[in-house]
Amino acid sequence: MNIQDHSWLVKFSQFCLGKGLSLYFPLILTAVLAGGYGSDGATDWTENKGTPPSYPSHSPSVSPSPDIVNTSPPLRLISPQSIPSSVGWDERLRGWLGQPGDRQVLLTAIQNSIHYLSTPHALEAYQRYEKGVGASLVQSTPLNRCDETLLERVKRSLNRFRQLLVGFNSPHGLQSAVRREFIFYQSIGKDGQGQVGFTGYFQPVYAASRTATDVYRYPLFRTPPDIHQWTKPHPTRGELEGRDGLQSHQGMLKGLELVWLRDRLEAFLVHVQGSAQLRLTDQTIMTVGYAGRTDYPYTSIGKELIKDGKVPSKGLTLPAVLAYLQKHPKEVDEYLTRNQRMVFFRETFGSPATGSLRVPVTPERSIATDKSIFPPGALAWFQTSIPYPPHSNHPSPGLINLKQRNVGRFALDQDTGGAIIGAGRVDIFMGTGELAGQQAGLINTPGKLYYLLLPTCPWNKRLSKP
Repeated sequence: MNIQDHSWLVKFSQFCLGKGLSLYFPLILTAVLAGGYGSDGATDWTENKGTPPSYPSHSPSVSPSPDIVNTSPPLRLISPQSIPSSVGWDERLRGWLGQPGDRQVLLTAIQNSIHYLSTPHALEAYQRYEKGVGASLVQSTPLNRCDETLLERVKRSLNRFRQLLVGFNSPHGLQSAVRREFIFYQSIGKDGQGQVGFTGYFQPVYAASRTATDVYRYPLFRTPPDIHQWTKPHPTRGELEGRDGLQSHQGMLKGLELVWLRDRLEAFLVHVQGSAQLRLTDQTIMTVGYAGRTDYPYTSIGKELIKDGKVPSKGLTLPAVLAYLQKHPKEVDEYLTRNQRMVFFRETFGSPATGSLRVPVTPERSIATDKSIFPPGALAWFQTSIPYPPHSNHPSPGLINLKQRNVGRFALDQDTGGAIIGAGRVDIFMGTGELAGQQAGLINTPGKLYYLLLPTCPWNKRLSKP
């Protein structure tokens, strides 16, 4: 294992330490860090097109308390009078920070959700959901006198939001129409009071080879065809690939190698992100995506280091983890194998990154949540802090100075993750490549999450006209 190969990670770590950002630096990947909250930022309104609403500021909380055990429904109906004035505002639609608006991008994400909601997979998911926590969305709905399933209601809500998005050129007009027509359900959060922890994820780009060599030694694997016949508990990561990650040719994964990477940590991080672009030795690009996993919960490296007293719990950062691994390289294999879950992949032949709903995920418009408690594919609005370059013509590639900005975003709930559990966790998809990785790594902030649904009936009483 050659930690030095991660030059961009090391430089990024050094940059953050030099800028005093050690408290806010990643979860670049949830595998490396334990959870925490980071800084709030100042919103930079670059265009004077009306006065945007003020977002509430958040105090940093590096070592948050554990989730409060709460038996309440994960979504709480909010009366129109109680909805904060900022909810429904989306500055990115009009263009900001020198970038054009992303209305068409959001429309594409909406269409991806509508496509999902028309599949048998969605029908099965919503039948399970309505029998569980989703029942609260039906029971708490005003004017619930229509014979309409929750799946149909979510789909109708998306179609109506798409009409409004196309019809209103002004973010203010869209916000007013959405607040007038839609019912808002707020996540109760991790504290029962609505505080949600946001992190970011991205699609990494790594060097790889279709054949094993002295340089490319660490494989990603296809799903074993007989995995459903495996006895439980499943074999652990260490049992499947060996303590050093190089023994798979002797075990149950022999012949299932899909592609080889240079570094075990890079391969491990692909497991966490769920997809990757791989630059092959012939300079072509191969894309891989999540295909399955073994039956184990996710285990955080950072939390394991804390548990063993290797690093302090307060202010845990990726630089601290990297520094420890550089100083103790013989312990790398020990900590990677503690995450017993093994993830499997398939080649996606140039397809975009795809979420758990089997549709593409869209930068800043797709979120990952706990699908056992939140409606899959549904329309959401969130408020948190996201780091951005100071202007559009930022240097690329290379490390840049990012500034945290408070933002509001409409998004689609299209993915999930092993560490995304409960009403108090959301992961935002930030895109592909180095800049997306830097942004994702700096998102570790509190915020709010709402889901938007139309009333069940009457359907035409509150319709807005552009």
